[in-house]
Amino acid sequence: MKALIFDFDGLILDTETPEMQVWQDIYTRHGQPFSVQTWGQIVGGAGNSDFEPTSHLENLLGHPIDRKAMNQLARQLSDEAILLQPVLSGVMNLLEAAKNKSYELAIASSSPHIWVDNHLKRLGLFDYFEAILCADDVTRTKPDPGLFLAALRALRVHAGEAVVFEDSPNGILAANAAGIFTVAVPNLLTAQLGVDKADLVLSSLDDVSLDYLKTRLQY
Repeated sequence: MKALIFDFDGLILDTETPEMQVWQDIYTRHGQPFSVQTWGQIVGGAGNSDFEPTSHLENLLGHPIDRKAMNQLARQLSDEAILLQPVLSGVMNLLEAAKNKSYELAIASSSPHIWVDNHLKRLGLFDYFEAILCADDVTRTKPDPGLFLAALRALRVHAGEAVVFEDSPNGILAANAAGIFTVAVPNLLTAQLGVDKADLVLSSLDDVSLDYLKTRLQY
């Protein structure tokens, strides 16, 4: 084992739950239901989904709404909530342990660089990673394996020498397609969407050690 590749949203920072809660509140104020399954259509990358909340809500209501204003409000409210979120449990310990053992680290995220880079810098995590691959760097995001294949190239490692940490079904499918051992750490949202295609499922990054992962990869 030579490298660890991390998703960002929902794995390092819970950006997904605050955003979903904002949209749930908007739907409720318009008298419409909004399920975890509905939101799950866009979790973990655009991939094979064209779901857009304001369009969906407009169809449910049967009349036009100010989509631009609603999206701006939702973005503002979710951004404010995300700024209050801590780095998820176990992340710092795993990053420190990996650095102490000289493992190569990368981010592979379906979000744009401006989003991922700014949050990593704000949280003091940016310099932990040798490579940061985002939606800007590929033509297709997860569940396409392009991001993970790009991360392997950037770190100069083979698929069998790396471990991916993901929280979403789309991310897991992408890692599987890239041939990389995948650890799922679902949050309250993605746990309901199904992460059974991962090689290992954890409730927290606190629950795993590098030595254990090394034995699983047999390297």
